[in-house]
Amino acid sequence: MSEPSHITTRQGRRIAYHATPGQGPMVVFLGGLKSDMEGTKALHLESWARERGRAFLRFDYSGHGQSGGRFEDGCIGDWAEDTREVVERLTSGPLVVVGSSMGGWQALLLARACPGRIAGMVTIAAAPDFTEDGWWAGLDEAGRAVLMQRGQVELPSDYMEPYIVTRRMIEDGRENLVLRSPLALPFPVRCLQGTADEAVSRDTALRLLDHADCPDMRLALVKGTDHRFSDPACLRMIETAIEEVSAPGA
Repeated sequence: MSEPSHITTRQGRRIAYHATPGQGPMVVFLGGLKSDMEGTKALHLESWARERGRAFLRFDYSGHGQSGGRFEDGCIGDWAEDTREVVERLTSGPLVVVGSSMGGWQALLLARACPGRIAGMVTIAAAPDFTEDGWWAGLDEAGRAVLMQRGQVELPSDYMEPYIVTRRMIEDGRENLVLRSPLALPFPVRCLQGTADEAVSRDTALRLLDHADCPDMRLALVKGTDHRFSDPACLRMIETAIEEVSAPGA
């Protein structure tokens, strides 16, 4: 495994990344919550892009993987700042953004910040607004009181160690919601979602599909597939989706 390169953001966060040169539009992979750029999808897509001479970028948000900082000190807005700065400093020209889980929310925030840079988008089990609709909505009154008074609670995860959810994550998440106000996506979008996903429901995928203002947006539901969306058939679907949104006039 090669060593990553690093940049330091304007906020002082040290971000690790791997960039593969090639033709555009460059594919930028945005990983999920507590995931990292060494995951199956990121590495597979990097190899796929390299074989085709396609530019590709993967990185770790602050508090994730090989980047600096602690996860529990971060929030959606911090990771959106990381994403924007990585894009501003390490890419040029049009982009195809691939967002997995929380990375799907980050992709939508990036589209809000710089829609002119995005040629196409692929989301995989996108989880927009999950801090409000998942974490906060899932707490009972006692849990909410603990979170507000102590500043954090611990929530179980089916895929890794428990999440430390902080008050700042919840309050910052409310400043970055994308399903409560107009969401313009003026480029082709492909959304992929497994029906056996226990972390992000198909209702979230349908809500995003209904809410977004997009001239070319399609949702594919894959029966029996879970949140990882990483078996060979799913990886081929991601490849096909990237090719679709990259095509001229797509």
